Amino acid sequence: MTQTQNAESDNRLPPPVRPRTAARLGAVQALFQMGQNGDTAESVIIQFERHRFGVTLAGASWEEGQIPEADTRLFASIVRAAALHRAAIDAKLEGALPASWPMNRLDPVLRAIITAALAESEASDPPPINVLINEYLDIAHGFFSGDEPGMINGVLDAILLRRNGTEKEAAPAENTSETGDNASS
Repeated sequence: MTQTQNAESDNRLPPPVRPRTAARLGAVQALFQMGQNGDTAESVIIQFERHRFGVTLAGASWEEGQIPEADTRLFASIVRAAALHRAAIDAKLEGALPASWPMNRLDPVLRAIITAALAESEASDPPPINVLINEYLDIAHGFFSGDEPGMINGVLDAILLRRNGTEKEAAPAENTSETGDNASS
């Protein structure tokens, strides 16, 4: 039986191979780990490169905590940028939150998602805002089923669009997700 037949027989398809999305997911997980354990960016990058990226000899995959096919350069650049620009990112995030919602009330995963997106937006050649927002919304939907993705959308929209001085460049974020290795970002 082929892998496709296996996937069809249990009504599940294997996740699509999207190296840049996998790198972003890994960055969110790394930032969460850094926030919870106080690990440095470099130590977390090394841990992920050694133990989380790629397929193991035993065939471990997403379900076992592996992140197959990740763009490790993008992953490392997001994690390093988040660590390097932490104070500026936190200031932007705090400025986008309502006064009644201090940053220490944010769920750590939600904060890691927003931090990764803002760190990536600071790259020398960042992806378009609508792609960036959509990619991190896809990740958010993997962690949350409530209102959290909407909050992430609103915060990223407010920060990134305000910075770029545009009104609704990111409005049609639906169906603009980056896919495959052909993506320009």
